[in-house]
Formats: sequence, C-alpha cells, structure tokens
Amino acid sequence: MARASSRPGITDVAKLAGVSLSTVSRAMNGNPTVDPALVERVQAAAAELGYTANPVARSLVLGRTQTVAVVIPDLENPTFQAVLRGLNRAASTDGFHVLIADSTENLDQERTLAVATRHRTDGVILCSPRMAQDDLSRILPTLSPAVVINRDPQESAPVVAADYRAGFRDLIDHLTGLGHRRLAYLAGATRSVTHRARQQAIAEATADLAELEVIEISAGVDVDSGVSAVDAVLSSGATAVLAYNDLVAIGLLSALEGRGVDVPRDISVTGFDDIPFAGHTTPPLTTVAVPAVELGAHAWRAMRAQLDGEEAEPLAPLIPALVVRGSTAPPAA
Repeated sequence: MARASSRPGITDVAKLAGVSLSTVSRAMNGNPTVDPALVERVQAAAAELGYTANPVARSLVLGRTQTVAVVIPDLENPTFQAVLRGLNRAASTDGFHVLIADSTENLDQERTLAVATRHRTDGVILCSPRMAQDDLSRILPTLSPAVVINRDPQESAPVVAADYRAGFRDLIDHLTGLGHRRLAYLAGATRSVTHRARQQAIAEATADLAELEVIEISAGVDVDSGVSAVDAVLSSGATAVLAYNDLVAIGLLSALEGRGVDVPRDISVTGFDDIPFAGHTTPPLTTVAVPAVELGAHAWRAMRAQLDGEEAEPLAPLIPALVVRGSTAPPAA
C-alpha cells in the first residue's frame, strides 16, 4: 500500500522559493521588512505546494497567542455585549481572537481575572472597570499592553470612552423642557465612573435650574433593580424617573404597570444605553443611545497599535444621542 504524502512544511516552501526559513516565516507573517519580490515568490511557492501556516507554529514565531482578553463587569448586560461585538469583529478581521472574562460586578474577581488572562494572552482590555483609581493605576503597568474602556484618562494605558455626562444631561434637559421639576434618579453601579458622570450632570442641571430637584434612590443595574425600586419611586413624589440604564427602566415600567400607574400620563420614565429592545417596551422607552459597537472597535484599534509597537492615537469621547419615545410626556396638571 502506497504511503500517503506528508503535509508540505515551511522547509518545502523555503526550498522551492530558494530562500531561508526565516524569510519564509517573515514573508508569511506580513513582516514589512521583506522585499516585495521575495514575498511574492514565497507566496507563489506556498500556493503551489498547498502550504498553510500552522497557527500554533505561527504564534511561536511571533511570540504571540493572537488572542486578547476582555474583562467586563456583567456579560448579561446588552450594552457590554455590543461592545464585545464591535471589538470581536475588528479583532477577527486582523486575525486575532477575543477571550471574554466576566467579573460579575465583583472587584476582587475583576483584579484576579485581569492578571490571570494577561498571562495567557497578548493584551488585556478592561471594559468599564469598577476598581478604584488607585488600584487601576497600580495594575495597569503590569498588564501592558492594555486598553481601558469608559474611565477617566490613564497614564499607563489608552482610554476609549463615551461622554456619559453629556448624554445624561440631555435626558435631564429633555425632561425639564417638558416641565418636570422633581425627578428621581435610580442609581446603579455606584463604584463606576459612569455613575459619577451622571451625578455630575445632575449637579450641573440643578445649578442651572434653581427649582429643579433630583432625588437619588439606590437601585442597581438589572431589571429586578427597577422592579424593587417602584415603592421608593412612587413615594418620592417625582413626576419623572432617570433610570441608571435601560434594564432598570424596563423593570420599573413593568412594576408601574402592575400598580396601575400610567406611563407617561402619571409619571415619565427614561433609560440609558438604547439596548435593542428599548424601542419595544410598553410604552417605547425614551433613552440615550451609547455607541457601544464603535467603542469596541476603537478599543481594538488602540490595542492593535500597541501590539504593533506604535502609540495609540488619542480619541475624543464618543457622544451618545438622545432618543425620544413614548415613555416621556409633560407632567400631569
């Protein structure tokens, strides 16, 4: 019985092209230092032999895993899913894989995952990390190359972010423009920079409009948090609610309906993020659209620049957009 021919290797390509093994490796990996004529010769030889690079061998040659890690606080949140979608699409186009680690809003878990995943990957992207700034400043140099999403500027890593303060201020201005003067803010993820950005928007708005009152109510980040907050909302006397995000707003809408409270006739409700089903609630939810997919794509570009030995270009915060739907109206007379 005839012996099956072995799979062509890099040595066969080098022999057919008349070049060294290192030249084949550099040419196949897109190294710009290789003469274009040699690249063409190597590629022609590889095509003739039917040679394809072994991913494991390629990683050894490059000293890379071709994988980056992303640590997120809550994989169930559709906004973080959108960030991951934008990041994964951009990374896969460049031949990289994305390893996802969910810290489940646990600070100790977040730090542990960041360090552990960096040991197994070429870089780490921290998506809206909850850890304190001192902790973040200490850990970032050990993770390099690293990228941070939705935090204040960092010395040790590039940051890509959306302007949550501006987006939240747009919501407040929308409600005050309708005539609301007593608002309830359902606070969630109070350790996050995005929560502090919301508080900043509230402080600015109350300074600009003396008769405006905003009552902060501790809530959370998920649908159950909105359901649980209904009693506090109704007892606050607020005519409109600023929910921390769309999930909280959706939970509140459901609970208000169960109490026979009409939205927006009796009370207006707003969310934040514009997740895919925000426009399909009853009534459709007024919210702010965060460009989450774009955030993920920008995060990858910042990471890729570092992997290529370049400095990531500074990026101005992306601006969310107000989306007015049926859950807001002027307060009842």
